[in-house]
Amino acid sequence: MNDLVLKGVRVAILAMDGVERVELTLPRLALEEAGADTVLIAPKPQIQSMKHDEKDERFAVDMALKDANPEEFDAVLLPGGALNADKLRMEMQAREFVQQIDSAGKPIAAICHAPWLLVSAKLVEGRRLTSYYTLQDDIRCAGGQWEDTEVIVDRNWVTSRKPDDIPAFNREMRTLFAKTRSRAETR
Repeated sequence: MNDLVLKGVRVAILAMDGVERVELTLPRLALEEAGADTVLIAPKPQIQSMKHDEKDERFAVDMALKDANPEEFDAVLLPGGALNADKLRMEMQAREFVQQIDSAGKPIAAICHAPWLLVSAKLVEGRRLTSYYTLQDDIRCAGGQWEDTEVIVDRNWVTSRKPDDIPAFNREMRTLFAKTRSRAETR
């Protein structure tokens, strides 16, 4: 993407140990190439990424979850990874963060296992979304409509299933996040 359609948009990336590396790095790069300011947020100062079931790169965290204020962000990116998503959804501060983002109508992008946080935050009722296929029962039991498709945009959410979907996920995420630019420019 050559133009900076996301210039001035501040994106919170919530993750923990076990995050799937490509689901963190590729969407983050796509956002930054479009001009967004991304902030990696986690409960501790460093997180361990994974490549499927093998440990991969470690990442320094930009901000502690306890210090993150949803009002200071325009959008949220939730990368996947089963271990990451399963731990993150049990963090009350992470639940409250996405609840505040969603209630403000700000966009949320979630891939693979990441919608688990949205389930635990009690946000999926009446929503249409996709995820890694193993979450479909959780989503349906929480009142969401789960579909097996590469990318779904439902109001202020964009969701995808797996790393193979990243090109479509990135495209729709940038489009959705670009709609927040006017809000970011008024800050």
